[in-house]
Amino acid sequence: MFHMPYKINHIKFLSILLLIGLAAGCGGGDTVKREEVILVYPPAPEAPRFYYERTFRTSADVREETASDRFRKLVTGMGSSSFGLVKPYGVAAFQGRVYVTDTVQRAVLMFNVPMKDFKIIGNEGPGALSKPIGLTVSKDGLLYVADHSSKRIMVYDKDGNFLKAFGGSEYLRKPSGVAISPDGATAYVIDTGGVDDQEFHRVTIWETATGRFLGHWGKRGTEDGDFNLPLQIAVDTNGNVYVVDGGNFRVQEFSSDGRFLSSVGSIGRRSGQFSRPKGIGTDRDNNVYVADTAFGNFQIFDPEGRLLLFVGDRGGRGAPGEFMLPAGLTVDEDGRVYMVDQYFKKVDVFRPASLKKDEGWLGKDLTTAKK
Repeated sequence: MFHMPYKINHIKFLSILLLIGLAAGCGGGDTVKREEVILVYPPAPEAPRFYYERTFRTSADVREETASDRFRKLVTGMGSSSFGLVKPYGVAAFQGRVYVTDTVQRAVLMFNVPMKDFKIIGNEGPGALSKPIGLTVSKDGLLYVADHSSKRIMVYDKDGNFLKAFGGSEYLRKPSGVAISPDGATAYVIDTGGVDDQEFHRVTIWETATGRFLGHWGKRGTEDGDFNLPLQIAVDTNGNVYVVDGGNFRVQEFSSDGRFLSSVGSIGRRSGQFSRPKGIGTDRDNNVYVADTAFGNFQIFDPEGRLLLFVGDRGGRGAPGEFMLPAGLTVDEDGRVYMVDQYFKKVDVFRPASLKKDEGWLGKDLTTAKK
């Protein structure tokens, strides 16, 4: 069960190790200093649990500069032709593809790491997006995007080709998050509602194959099972559903049919509490990860609701592991954690210590196979 966590002292789980390499220079015996910054969570002497690995900001973070790109810059004098994030919100990952919603660009940006490619999804045609917020990917690679303005869930294949949509204003007011059951048959859509929409602070249930509305649970309130401006949603390997209940400063856990199971969190500044919870994800061990915009980090709870660790820091530089307005969060099939920062227009990636840098989908290079 997902109970209230035990209290722990607030410790800054951030360690910066500077690795300095000295090499002899040519001819004059000068030395060259090489510096690499490694962020470790938690710091020594505790055993590492996560490492900061990389950041996504623009297409240049995955797509290599081609000969034609270099020629164009030489002839025109123009700088980089990379395409970047403007106001990112949600993030999802599948087999090395990292999908990020951008509310200003009204699209999903896909960073395909193994193929060293980049693509814009939902910016035109029948699958065009109005205001994409939350998103997720099913186990079979279907991409589901909650479109806040059109009040629909848009569905694409793993490469961004539009397949279908479901929802509509009859059932949804402000869809902001979507999660898929482990068997792929059911979609759970968060409706954030508003001040005048008391009954639309809820979770709606849909059949993915047909887009048929199956029901809902929740209403505006403060009791167990109630919601106040729910924001994001995630499902664990057992099919249990976790909802970020933003206005009540907690995360609630439900069975797949909407039965309340437990909750974690309360308003406050201490570890295990929340100030502005937003993004949420689960890993294969059913640990729960919650991003907090005010704290500038994400907290990790075990399936019993005990706080294990928090990762990240609030700061104004936008350096690796530093956040000002974190939003969406996800955990991929290899255990890597991705967290969006709206202010710094980035997605930071954290690798579990049990995984080597060249392992998992982000460690693959499939471009040779393509050739």
